[in-house]
Amino acid sequence: MKIGLKIDVDTFRGTRLGVLPLAQELAKRGQRATFFFSVGPDNMGRHLWRLLKPAFLIKMLRSNAPGLYGWDILFKGTLWPGPVIGDKLAPILRETAALGHEIGLHAWDHHAWQDKSISGGSDFVREQLRLGVESLTEILGSPPAASASPGWRADESTLVAKQEFPFRYNSDCRGTSIFRPLVNGAASNQPQIPTTLPTYDELIGRDGTTAETYNDRLVSKLRAEALNVLCIHAEAEGLLCFDLFRDFCDRIDALGASFAPLSNLLPIDLSTLPAAPMTLAGQPGREGLIATQQDA
Repeated sequence: MKIGLKIDVDTFRGTRLGVLPLAQELAKRGQRATFFFSVGPDNMGRHLWRLLKPAFLIKMLRSNAPGLYGWDILFKGTLWPGPVIGDKLAPILRETAALGHEIGLHAWDHHAWQDKSISGGSDFVREQLRLGVESLTEILGSPPAASASPGWRADESTLVAKQEFPFRYNSDCRGTSIFRPLVNGAASNQPQIPTTLPTYDELIGRDGTTAETYNDRLVSKLRAEALNVLCIHAEAEGLLCFDLFRDFCDRIDALGASFAPLSNLLPIDLSTLPAAPMTLAGQPGREGLIATQQDA
């Protein structure tokens, strides 16, 4: 069984402290993943106002967000300008690539994307993508092969803008199978590889799930006959939940399964992939609406 592993990197702290432990642990095991990097200013402190929303506050408390992200996140981009991740931490991105991992674009400004990507339309998305692609290209010497929208916040205008960039695929949504999203009524040539498994913050603290039972629940959701794509975060599994992730890796080894970069899940002939709409819908354990694969 092959499990597509995507690692989202949202913050300066996650990049500085959480990326290389994950990249090195996987390399030590002979495993590879796709790291999606945020490379622009870390303005995540601007999410502070969302604590006024009961659903977001409950999620933050349930998942121990201060422990995962650090209290200093409250000040990123608020009391002082957020540090530009790609400028200050480029060697970490290069070392991750040198270890054999696939590199994709998560965002230029992670906070701005979650806040404005839907309301801002294609022009906003296009500029955010341009800045991110240019930064990663300068750091790595070649453009990123893929992108993944922060918080699975994407709609048709997002897909329209992404078609102007040389992404081989995108991972912007939740779903069950690899598909070509419909854009203006036609199947896009950039397939979507959806996340199929729940994330740590969606499971922990819900339905009696604790740190002791989390991996049991996650393993129980793997399906040998289906697409398995797991999204983890450098800020969680790379830091406070690192031992939990290593235990999960041990369980994967015991099952005879393996992790793979998302591109390894694509068929040789992309035209064989089915077309399907992508829409906004709710996800258990997550606040708000997110991009979701729909039945064709």
